[in-house]
Amino acid sequence: MKSFEEKLKKTAKRLNLKLEQIPRHIAIIMDGNGRWARHKSLPRVMGHRQGAKIIERIASFCVDLGIESLTLYSFSMENWKRPKSEINALMHIHSEYLVEIRPTLMKNNVKLIHLGRKEGLPAQVLKDLTETMAETSANTGMILALALNYSGRTEIVDATRKIAQEYKKGKLRLKDVDEQCISQNLYANYLGEPDLLIRTANEMRISNFLLWQISYSEFYVTKTLWPDFKKASITKAIRAYAKRTRRFGAIKTSQ
Repeated sequence: MKSFEEKLKKTAKRLNLKLEQIPRHIAIIMDGNGRWARHKSLPRVMGHRQGAKIIERIASFCVDLGIESLTLYSFSMENWKRPKSEINALMHIHSEYLVEIRPTLMKNNVKLIHLGRKEGLPAQVLKDLTETMAETSANTGMILALALNYSGRTEIVDATRKIAQEYKKGKLRLKDVDEQCISQNLYANYLGEPDLLIRTANEMRISNFLLWQISYSEFYVTKTLWPDFKKASITKAIRAYAKRTRRFGAIKTSQ
C-alpha cells in the first residue's frame, strides 16, 4: 500500500505542482441533487441516488491522489425540515450506501468516521453507520468523514458542554479554556482543519458546516451540480487551490 507522501508526489508531478500545493484535507458541501433531477424531469430522490454514487467515485479518486482526509456534508440537522417523504428516502439511501460502500472502503484502506449527533438518526441508519465504522476502524489510509445529522453550531455547543462538565468536575481550570481546548472537544479532534472547502451548485454560503474548522480554509465554488461532479472537477479545484497564497492572517515575507 503506497503511503500518502508517495501518492502526493505522484499527483504533484502529474499536475506539475509542488507538493505543498496539494491539499491534505478536502471538505465538500455536496449540493444540487434536487436541481439535477429537476433538469432531467426526474423525482428528487433520483438526484439523491445519483449523488450517492458520486461519493464512492470521488472518495476512491481522492485515495489515488493521496488525500489524507475527505469530509462530506451529507445531511444537516436543518434538513429534517424537508418533507417527510424526502427524508425517509434520504435515510433509506444512506442506509443502503453505508452497506454497499464497505467493500470499496476495505479495498482502499479507508476509515469511515461520523460527524454529528447520533441521537435522532433512524435505528437502521445508526446500525449500518456503526457497523461500517467498526469494520473500517483499523484501516490506516484516508479518513472519510461523513457529516450526517450535523450542525456546525451544534458541534460547538456540544464541545462547550463537554468543557463545562470537565470544569464542573474540577478537571479543567478556567485558564485552560482556549482555542486548543475547544478544538480538542469537537466531534473528531484528530481530523484537523480542511485545507480546501468545495461547494457545488454555485451556492455562496457555508450552510452551518464546520464553522470552527474552516476559519482559514480556501474556498472553491463551482456551478457543477453534485451528481455531475467528476474526477476532473476535483482536479480543477486542486489546481485553483494551488494558485492561492495561504497567509493565515500574516503577510508574505517578501512584502
